[in-house]
Amino acid sequence: MKKIIIILLLFCFILPLAFGELKVGFYESSCQKAESIVKNVVKSRFNRDKTITAALLRLHFHDCAVSGCDASILINSTQSNTAEKESGANFDVRGFDIIDEVKETLESACPSTVSCADIITLATRDAVALSGGPQYEVPTGRRDGLVSNINNVKIPGPSSSVSVISQFFNKSLGLTTQEMVTLFGAHTVGVARCSFFDDRLSSPDPTMDPGLNAKLVKLCSSRDDNDPSTPLDQKTSLLVDNGFYTQILAKKGVLQIDQQLALDQSTRGFVTDIASNGVKFQKNFANAMVKMGSIDVLVGNQGEIRQKCSVVNNHS
Repeated sequence: MKKIIIILLLFCFILPLAFGELKVGFYESSCQKAESIVKNVVKSRFNRDKTITAALLRLHFHDCAVSGCDASILINSTQSNTAEKESGANFDVRGFDIIDEVKETLESACPSTVSCADIITLATRDAVALSGGPQYEVPTGRRDGLVSNINNVKIPGPSSSVSVISQFFNKSLGLTTQEMVTLFGAHTVGVARCSFFDDRLSSPDPTMDPGLNAKLVKLCSSRDDNDPSTPLDQKTSLLVDNGFYTQILAKKGVLQIDQQLALDQSTRGFVTDIASNGVKFQKNFANAMVKMGSIDVLVGNQGEIRQKCSVVNNHS
């Protein structure tokens, strides 16, 4: 009887090690400088280009929203497979170069140790803090996925209804409606091209502030470049703050879905609450980012640690 109990206890201790789990400070023993290396590269880029925060936030979400946070969005297409990054939903997603830069530095310091999935998560966290957003810890220990297929990308577009977006966040991602509204706060540092919202300008949209409408009509009619862009937060477009919510409450949402968050009964209360409390936004945003970054992660012996983020390792 004692022998059975001992075996069961050993099994209980071995099981978590076999399957692994995310934890804060995962690389403390295997690559002690991992997080500081990520932070230094991100800080250097941020000092030259403050829009990198918006790029990383979008990259992180578009990775997690497809097959979980497994860095599958970084994989390049091959002759036999069209990858996620080729999807229309991922048009204009950028930040791949900074992830590659971090990865190259980490491979020199700690070969085949730090996953590309963790790099995305850490880099996004650091960029958010540099942009005035919350400073928070993220658990690490993610592994990289082996599959990236364009057919798996089913992210709703900017003209989708609140109910469609909510269903995607609730059922596909396991996030609450409140967390969804909070994560939309990432739009406080984002931009949108005219092609994403010019359908709202063809005839005056009663849900859009007339002043903003006139400004956007002028921008989009010029077409000096092929598809001009404008900040989603017209006031503090480089700061991670709750300004986005005060903007959409004033009918100054650029994207249809952004504006609908402030109008729909299922989300308006959350918008109003966050708009009136910047400290609460910072706390909620940090918590929502940590939860989003844990969606369907690969851990333990699952997946791999890619040596180069754009291609899976050679398993031959």
